Amino acid sequence: MAQSAPLKARARVREFALSLPGTAEEFPWEEDAVVKVNKKIFVFLGSEGNAESPGISVKLKDEEVHGHALAVPGAAPTGYGLGRHGWVSVPLTGESAPAEVLCDWVEESYRTIAPKRLVAELDAR
Repeated sequence: MAQSAPLKARARVREFALSLPGTAEEFPWEEDAVVKVNKKIFVFLGSEGNAESPGISVKLKDEEVHGHALAVPGAAPTGYGLGRHGWVSVPLTGESAPAEVLCDWVEESYRTIAPKRLVAELDAR
């Protein structure tokens, strides 16, 4: 069965997140995946097979980037109080941002959470 565009976007974001220095994928809530750096989550990926409402959540400190992410139809501050700390939940729909932009947001989130030495390693690439 062919993968839908939202699930392809999720796969691309996952692959990109795992390519960053010092990252690891974990499943703290059964099938819901997160990618961590230094034991801290920098992207929530949700469930791999979630074709109903796929989406990602990232931490965006830059106000302009944060505003851009919130402008995506259906995007909202992340629940559980994370939104007030800069976390944004972005649905992966046909109206979502292109995968390249999603990956930029993942990198921004990574840079916010990762230790300086890993950010320096990324910059040296």
